[in-house]
Amino acid sequence: MQRRTALAAIALIGSLALSACSGSDQPPPTGGPVELTMWSWAPNLDKVVALWNSGHPEAKVTVQKQAGGDELIPKILTAEKAGTGPDLVQAEYQMIPTLVTNDALADVGKFAAGAKEKFAGNVWKQVTLGSDAVYGVPQDIAPLGLFYRGDLFEQFGLKVPATWPEFADAARELKRKDPSRALATFSSNDPGLFAGLAQQAGAAWWTSSGDTWKVAIDDEASRKVAGFWGGLVAEGALDNQPMYTPAWNKALDDGKQLAWVSAVWAPGTLTTAAPSTKGKWKLAPLPQWTAGASATGSWGGSATSVTHGAEKRGKAEAAAKFATWLNTDPAAVAALVKESAVYPAATAAQTSGALTTPEFFPSQPDFYTLAADVAKGTAAAGWGPDVIVAYSAFKDAFGKAAQDKSDFVAALGTVRQATVSDMKKNGFKVEG
Repeated sequence: MQRRTALAAIALIGSLALSACSGSDQPPPTGGPVELTMWSWAPNLDKVVALWNSGHPEAKVTVQKQAGGDELIPKILTAEKAGTGPDLVQAEYQMIPTLVTNDALADVGKFAAGAKEKFAGNVWKQVTLGSDAVYGVPQDIAPLGLFYRGDLFEQFGLKVPATWPEFADAARELKRKDPSRALATFSSNDPGLFAGLAQQAGAAWWTSSGDTWKVAIDDEASRKVAGFWGGLVAEGALDNQPMYTPAWNKALDDGKQLAWVSAVWAPGTLTTAAPSTKGKWKLAPLPQWTAGASATGSWGGSATSVTHGAEKRGKAEAAAKFATWLNTDPAAVAALVKESAVYPAATAAQTSGALTTPEFFPSQPDFYTLAADVAKGTAAAGWGPDVIVAYSAFKDAFGKAAQDKSDFVAALGTVRQATVSDMKKNGFKVEG
């Protein structure tokens, strides 16, 4: 319901074309420091911003804490239309095209393009649209890996899978040895994970040429991923319960689920979901479709973006300068890691020493060394203007398929059809 409400707000604002944002730019403010506001859900960000404010008297930033997720998008768009929005927003990568196509973000390429060299190419690509338009500075990334119970893998004689066929073999072997346990679960309640797995396989769900979009949610790579997971669920080799429920937490905590395909932020979740398992989990690279490869996908990540409203108020340059500092300055990034528990997007920060062994993984002191190696293989993501619609359709179609143990590939086609229909209804040109 929340996703549908968000969609309705986005569609309405899109149809109005944000007419309130079409006025002429105002001159930059004078007579004192530039006052900037930032909407963010990152914990303790105000402590990081205090470093900026103490050393940059020309611009003062005030953080206004917001809820993350889909609910933030219509709130931003509504505020932009009314002219009451912030100057900066923390924007998830997959939502940037939605914000851009609704004229809510400013192109800060002329102010922030110098930051490009601080990030891997596929990370920088997530804040760009077109040939040179830049709609944010990357803040954090979330490469996927395989998290597994080292003690239970040893107990059941399981090999850490290096390929997806080996993953399937391990799932079946565990079921033979102990039918009450499962290697992993397929969860339909967070499409971001499936999107990351599809990226690893080579999928690009949205691409654009000029003003025409191509939607490839059910391309060959995505169908391969859907068929793989759907087949394991149908044969009973994997569980089919959703994540983030009391039952799922219990399965992790009591060892009924031995592994979790997740992102580098997983230690924080495991700390609360499975508190009795501290020190028993390990990180390994994501299994590969091609033996010897090192590709992975992403599950999350965000950028610091400058709003169109800030541009209209003459604050875009100051805001872009802060966004660049926040995500590239060594002291700022170290503070982000410490205070907000982010995995930094800036490449140098991933091996700078700012990251220390997660408290929940004391037996793996090379956790972040391995994470940095994994991150190098992060595949490019292709996002479109209606991710919320696609994700809502995914939850509906895959939720039913997971429960019924029915065809995941057919469910994927349903997701694409719903997405294309919505885009056409809202005036986007869609190829095919």
